[in-house]
Amino acid sequence: MKLLKNIIPAVILSCIIVPKISATVNVKEAIVKIYTVYNQYNYYEPWQMYGQRNRNGSGCIISGRRILTNAHVVGDKTFIQVKRAGRPEKYTAQVKVVSHERDLAILEVSDNSFFTDSEPLKIGDLAEVRDKVAVYGFPTGGDELCITEGVVSRVEHHRYSHSSAYLLTCQIDAAINSGSSGGPVIKNDKIVGIAFQAGGGENIGYMVPVPVINHFLEDIKDGKCDGTPALGIFYQEMENPDIRLKYSMSGKQTGILIDRTYFGTPAHNVLKPGDVILSIDGKNVENDGTIEFRKGERTSFVYAIQNKYIGDVVTIEILREGKVKNVEVRLSIPSNMWRLVPYQQYDVAPTYYILGGLVFEPLTKNFLETWGGKWYDNAPVNLLNYYYYKDPAEDQKEVVVLVKVLADEINIGYHNWRYDVISYVNGKKISSMRDLVNAFEDHKGEYHIIVDEDNSQIVLNKDKVDRNGEKILEKYRIGSDRSEDLKK
Repeated sequence: MKLLKNIIPAVILSCIIVPKISATVNVKEAIVKIYTVYNQYNYYEPWQMYGQRNRNGSGCIISGRRILTNAHVVGDKTFIQVKRAGRPEKYTAQVKVVSHERDLAILEVSDNSFFTDSEPLKIGDLAEVRDKVAVYGFPTGGDELCITEGVVSRVEHHRYSHSSAYLLTCQIDAAINSGSSGGPVIKNDKIVGIAFQAGGGENIGYMVPVPVINHFLEDIKDGKCDGTPALGIFYQEMENPDIRLKYSMSGKQTGILIDRTYFGTPAHNVLKPGDVILSIDGKNVENDGTIEFRKGERTSFVYAIQNKYIGDVVTIEILREGKVKNVEVRLSIPSNMWRLVPYQQYDVAPTYYILGGLVFEPLTKNFLETWGGKWYDNAPVNLLNYYYYKDPAEDQKEVVVLVKVLADEINIGYHNWRYDVISYVNGKKISSMRDLVNAFEDHKGEYHIIVDEDNSQIVLNKDKVDRNGEKILEKYRIGSDRSEDLKK
């Protein structure tokens, strides 16, 4: 699946300028075109940005004089304008709250005249398979409102391209093109989804469904976005009868097997490897890892967790060493936050630290993407291994990477070092960027000694580093030796 960004389609399919399907004046008047100016950070040189660029998207007016759209429409924004369908005026808008995980955002316009003669769209119910829907938006290639018709073909969990979160989606066969992102999917004049991804085949698109939208709107009532909770387990399905017998399951019991729990997550030290999850809040978990979310329809068991909110307690029925017991887990972190290497980050500056011309940074997907569109093939294998396969642990909360060496006389011999994972600095184990900074700045010895995961060493004279640090920063026109978060 791909995000609907600024790729100009050769043909815009099934586009109707005059609304016909479920089209009332109220629906059309609530549709908004969004003009975003954005600037992304350069993770290879994290003190810089790539420069100003533009993207367009769609949105709709909902209750409270708010505009609902996709997070990826306004991600890394520097300036936003909005325009109502069929009207010439553009208005300045601000992002009130954003959930990159759910790919949803709320915009505000301070000028109340923007909302004149508009009626907010209401949120409908979760769409059903074979429901007829219409997608409203502004695909790239024109300024007129475009409506495409289609049918809901699937309701199930998929991975959201913007955040890599695994959430409920609806697949539709209405044409969705670049610029349509954030536009409402309408049934009976109500929102049943927000268009956000094009699929891999012809006329395959995806929308953020009502349960995810409602969860977002409820979550942000206090003015902040906590996110969708996660349990923090790695599990396997139990469709093979022998594995069920091995773990003492009766013929009537079904469930999934916990292989491990992730450090720092709600499940850690509460659930154990070898536990079988039988049900969640009374919802039976099948051997294929699904639950029934609506009569005759199934999706991933995580749906039972994702309907909760951060701080809620969930009751999990498990089979442990042949005995059934209930355990309570307080959901304290959003999905994907347990990862050793974070997924894509937006609206936040990268963390970095420079000492003696050595540039250090935590490994993130943003950094891996500096290898281009096929970063998963082109990035160094050792870094990809951490991204795909390594879990956080008490002694490794981040993967600290020597990104490059800014060439100078004091670091001669190390100019070609790059992409090295740092294990020790001055004899101290490095589990995070904060550990790295402290290991350098608390050191009183004659030499700084940096050791990577292959046990190779960089040795720098501490006095030379102290005397030449500012000169190196000036030479490369770098304003600070560290990111703002490391100054606190």
